[in-house]
Amino acid sequence: MAHKFEWQEHRTTTPDGVYRVLRAAILDGTVPPGGQLREAHIAADLGISRSPLREALTKLEEEGLIVKIPFRGAFVVEVSARDVAEIASVRLRVEPYAAELAAEALRGPQRPQLLQTVEDLHRATEKNDIPASIDAHLRFHRLFYDLSGHSILQSLWSGWETKLRLYLSADHRSYSDPHELAVEHEKLATVALEGDIDAFRQELADHFQSALRAQTADQGDAHPGV
Repeated sequence: MAHKFEWQEHRTTTPDGVYRVLRAAILDGTVPPGGQLREAHIAADLGISRSPLREALTKLEEEGLIVKIPFRGAFVVEVSARDVAEIASVRLRVEPYAAELAAEALRGPQRPQLLQTVEDLHRATEKNDIPASIDAHLRFHRLFYDLSGHSILQSLWSGWETKLRLYLSADHRSYSDPHELAVEHEKLATVALEGDIDAFRQELADHFQSALRAQTADQGDAHPGV
């Protein structure tokens, strides 16, 4: 299926501008997982040459959002419910530990940063800005790993982030009330700041509920909260 690409803001022919347009199209579901990014069509839609387009595609490939297949072209990476379920099952065990290690920083100088991610998520969901809500969603969870001071935990998150970003492009659209997503993260922030790791683990389990069910069932089209 062909997708029409249009400039969302000011017209630009720079690789970074093209990258932003294509990235938004991937994350808002305009081009779904497995969808092809056809160079000729995109160049024509955006009125640009192939050079900035190819630079933009290379950046998307480096970010892990697309894969280039020789003689076929560029495709959005596909992520299954089982992939996310397996990640969720590990996160349920290690993310509370990351939150525990990060607790001192979060209750101190980094507290405003955590609260800002929740505010950003509220604002993005109110506007139904899916790329912005995904960015805020991932920044919220990444903060626990970044502030843990634990290099292995940080490496684990780095290995998951692109898959989660792609899956969230579907997950965020599955909420009948996107505001619920922000409320869930507000609860997580509250218990994390209180230092109640058991409550944090329970909130996380509730957040991952549908994802964890996909481990034992064939739910390839499920949209688990992550």
